[in-house]
Amino acid sequence: MNDHKKILLLGGNGLSTRIVYHRLSKRFASLYAIIEERETWSVFLKRRIKKLGIIKVIGQIFFHGLIVLPLMQFSKKRKREIFSQFDLEPDTGLHENSMAVKSINDPIVIEKIKQINPDIIIVNGTRIISRKNINQFPCIAINTHAGITPKYRGVHGTYWALANNDPENSGVTIHQVDVGIDTGKIISQTVVKVTNKDNFTTYPLLQLGAGLILLEKAINDHFNGTLEFKAAENTSKLWYHPTLLEYIKHRVFRGVR
Repeated sequence: MNDHKKILLLGGNGLSTRIVYHRLSKRFASLYAIIEERETWSVFLKRRIKKLGIIKVIGQIFFHGLIVLPLMQFSKKRKREIFSQFDLEPDTGLHENSMAVKSINDPIVIEKIKQINPDIIIVNGTRIISRKNINQFPCIAINTHAGITPKYRGVHGTYWALANNDPENSGVTIHQVDVGIDTGKIISQTVVKVTNKDNFTTYPLLQLGAGLILLEKAINDHFNGTLEFKAAENTSKLWYHPTLLEYIKHRVFRGVR
């Protein structure tokens, strides 16, 4: 029924985008993709230091090296379970209707979007899209956010919800993309429940698995003219990656892994 409708995925070059691409390619006939290259570490760190300060960023670096990398190795079995639970499968590469760009804000991106003339744009894992580009989108753009907005904007919404003893707001949101950071109108949300086998590196996979179900429904609702929006009920806050000391504190006092 919606085979003639065109979907454009604007994605970062990471696992979650490959999973989203694979899922959408199996369910929708006309899928296009523009994939943004990864930033170099030096560019990423300079931008992060400018925003958060060098002390916080050093703490985040130690957290990544001493906590995240070991957890990734420790969690391989649990990740396989989540892949099976939600039928997740990453795509292996770019296809005929895909292209790679250095930045999602390159002028060529808007030119390509105008050529494709999509009926809906899906954003996943890109850097912040400029106001100029968003304002030139020819159709609605929606995003799967790993957190309950607006209370847990930014990154690692389930981790921060658990760290704040707020499990009822551990979840995922489908929202319209606007010029803010995860501030767009809410389409749907669902709570993600973690197990004692989960940790910082598996929470995002649980959120992605649950979010894909909502994403597919949102796309079909849009195509069918039944897409609706919900009012935000929480206060708004932007969250960043934890530092090593923050993680240790929440691990000791909250048991959050």
